[in-house]
Amino acid sequence: MTESDALALATHRHYKGGLYRYIDTARHSETEAPMVVYEHLWPHARGLWVRPAELFFGQLADGSPRFAALRPA
Repeated sequence: MTESDALALATHRHYKGGLYRYIDTARHSETEAPMVVYEHLWPHARGLWVRPAELFFGQLADGSPRFAALRPA
């Protein structure tokens, strides 16, 4: 997938530059903690990932977002 193709689908940009698509928020089966289900689009192979919501929507030490929204999810 090209960067242009990925931008058409992406909802977030990782602070390191990768493009991602937020899919939904789910619950961990054991703890019921909210987990974000998201798809990596670019620059590596596409794939689904899960991350605790507080980390996905959280900020780095400098106050910038880990995943910056490109458009509403």
